[in-house]
Amino acid sequence: MQQSFSVAEIAEALGAPAEGDLDLRIYGAAEPATAGPDHLALAMDPKYASGLAQGKARVAVLWQDADWRALGLKAAIFVARPRVAMSVITKRLDPGPAIAPGIHPTAIVGAGASIGEGAAIGPYTVIGESVEIGMGARIAGQVTIGADSRIGVNALIHSGARIGRNVRIGDRFICQPGAVIGGDGFSYVTPEKSGAEEVREKLGQQTEIRKQKWSRIHTLGGVEIGDDVEIGSNATIDAGTIRATVIGNGTKLDNLVHLGHNVVVGEDCLLCGQTGIAGSVKIGDRVILGGQCGVVDNIFIGDDVIAGGGTKILSNAPAGRVLLGYPAIKMETHVQAWKNIRRLGRLFEQVAELREAVTRLGQTGRKDVEDDGER
Repeated sequence: MQQSFSVAEIAEALGAPAEGDLDLRIYGAAEPATAGPDHLALAMDPKYASGLAQGKARVAVLWQDADWRALGLKAAIFVARPRVAMSVITKRLDPGPAIAPGIHPTAIVGAGASIGEGAAIGPYTVIGESVEIGMGARIAGQVTIGADSRIGVNALIHSGARIGRNVRIGDRFICQPGAVIGGDGFSYVTPEKSGAEEVREKLGQQTEIRKQKWSRIHTLGGVEIGDDVEIGSNATIDAGTIRATVIGNGTKLDNLVHLGHNVVVGEDCLLCGQTGIAGSVKIGDRVILGGQCGVVDNIFIGDDVIAGGGTKILSNAPAGRVLLGYPAIKMETHVQAWKNIRRLGRLFEQVAELREAVTRLGQTGRKDVEDDGER
């Protein structure tokens, strides 16, 4: 049966004032122009008001002091922070994946595994030996969890996720489809110093490239993930070589994010799509890395650093720094540099004009000297 909520229940969840018929029930949310009579229209900014006339919504979430009657509504909820309201509303209306309670008959549970009370294990999921699954965890179909791993209470793991051996995950974990947690790190060595090592030491100066054989450094460490962490679709988190790769409480990873082996990420960080963190990087708390950021190995990023999309961080970043560009520099410096680059064409023209003027002056001066000599 489709769930529904009254206007009063939504307003109470938001802690927001509401007016009109508060007993009206809504069955979903929609943009104003496409909202039906049973939808909650999300028009939390005056620029979306015109869409209400195109749709059929009876109830809307509006900006503060909006004239809801003039907009043809029967009820309205008023909010100050639209995106905070979106967080509450979408959480209330999201039913989550349908995972039947208990363990599906096709699931495989290894010897010594412990499944917490109220947990749900979907079809064709494989739980390894000595795995611990917390109370209320929901694990969708075709998930694999390696031996000796632990999943905390009230976790939600979507279909197709792969969790390796010796992984420790805290409470209220959310993992999107296709994520891989605890795969082997990418770590190899040559008997002699490799060309890559020499290039790095010589900062790109030409070096002799020799025939080399790579030997694998095996992965013995696992992954440790705190509480309230979310991992996006097809993200990959490598296990540590000796110690664990670590993700702190409250941190969120977007789709296609990659953490290399031994990386330590602090609390409440946001790592956006296609960001790659090389091995042994240490990231502080509340760090935000925009999409397609890259971080070179073995450096430190301080607390509260923010890097714009596409930034490549090649050296330590002090706490509170706002970065942009490749290589990463202060954002205001990067913006000014590109303003100057855009002016280069005009600057070259001006220099050419000045050079031509100076040349003419020089020719005129020589002629005057020659004329004086003739006199």
